[in-house]
Amino acid sequence: MASYQFPESFAWGAATAAYQIEGAVQEDGRKPSVWDVFSRRLRWHTLNRDTGDVACDHYHRYQDDVKLMVQLGIKHYRFSVSWCRIVPDGRGAVNEAGVDFYRRLVDCLLEHGITPYVTLFHWDSPQALEDRYGSWRSREMAKDFADYAEVVVKRLGDRVTRWITLNEIVCFTHMSYGKFPMHAPGKRLQNEQEVWQTSHHALLAHGLACQAIRAASPTPCAVAIVDNPAIPVPISESAENIAAARAAFSRLGINGGAIVPVLTGAYSPQFLTDLGADAPTIEADDLATIHQPLDWFGLNVYSGSYVRAADNDKGFELVPFPKGYPRLHMPWLWVVPESLYWGVCHVNDTLGQVALPIVVTENGCAVKDRLNKANEIADADRIFYLRHHLHAAHRAVSEGYPLQGYFVWSLLDNFEWAWGYSRRFGITYIDYPSQQRIPKASFHWYSECIRQNRVV
Repeated sequence: MASYQFPESFAWGAATAAYQIEGAVQEDGRKPSVWDVFSRRLRWHTLNRDTGDVACDHYHRYQDDVKLMVQLGIKHYRFSVSWCRIVPDGRGAVNEAGVDFYRRLVDCLLEHGITPYVTLFHWDSPQALEDRYGSWRSREMAKDFADYAEVVVKRLGDRVTRWITLNEIVCFTHMSYGKFPMHAPGKRLQNEQEVWQTSHHALLAHGLACQAIRAASPTPCAVAIVDNPAIPVPISESAENIAAARAAFSRLGINGGAIVPVLTGAYSPQFLTDLGADAPTIEADDLATIHQPLDWFGLNVYSGSYVRAADNDKGFELVPFPKGYPRLHMPWLWVVPESLYWGVCHVNDTLGQVALPIVVTENGCAVKDRLNKANEIADADRIFYLRHHLHAAHRAVSEGYPLQGYFVWSLLDNFEWAWGYSRRFGITYIDYPSQQRIPKASFHWYSECIRQNRVV
């Protein structure tokens, strides 16, 4: 146990997303996404009114970034495809110039022995569909997304065998249309029922896309969804507190209306009771469409919430973080490394998905990186965070849970959505004016973990 050795088959990787790194927003036929418009509309939408116009200029520098991956030692790379590059109007004509960029990127990865994991949607939906029918407010979005998925898979499926439908439903629905919309398109809807309808449409999009991927793929492939469930962690691992954490899982965040229906085929009954009149309208056969068989599940983990048993109608209560509890450079980024272990447990045990392979598709943290006089970033705080989360990953593997891989977030510093360029999650420092890439201490530490196949 002390060596924290992983199985030889364990997949070590790194992850990014298109709008956060690519730049080149007006090149080769790409049209605006909701994030292009959102970041320009009002000064408060993104910090310093930052945009993804240039970001990390990955569109032009992808070959150098693949060389970074080779230096790091990863054999698996997760990235997203921009809907606005492939089908710029959201439906209709295909932009082959946009497809060609991803062909070149995938070919470069394969030439270096790196397996591509392609996310079809990481929040950057076409502005044309927002203008046409309100994006995720309409059921039309699900069908258009499935058609887009078919386009991508038909063109890249001879090279790509690992497909992800959607990334983090809560972030492009409830955080985009709720009471305080922090994400694009930033539309506050009239009531909570309308907000829940957006996430229901996203679930439909996932189900239809799974069907489209399998029908379109020219080769055998593995299909997944990536979610960032709210993760309840027992404050101590007594039988009572573990039971409380399991009771809490379907009632925290939007778990009961996202990960639960995807993996079980039904909204959590307790969750629907909690929602009452705010529950979404569910049409006949919707749940059958949503509940597609998955080849694996992508778990994004950054933090968690402590819970304990309580004598109330729920059987649990949240334990607030005390003043002075460690938190990194985001308001929500409390350091709860056990959340990775318990996230795996909840998928497999609480939801009964005992045979479903899991990959941690994102785990990382923002810290206050600063170049020192030697032009280095000695980010010991990030190493501390990653090391303890990997200890939790090792615990899950050692106990027999089907955790098959780990992708650090992120390969590069990047455009951090509403926070602009003020928050750095990368293990590679980006000097944005010069676009210089500088591997941080965490880059070299993670590389050594990969080389030794264990937590160092």
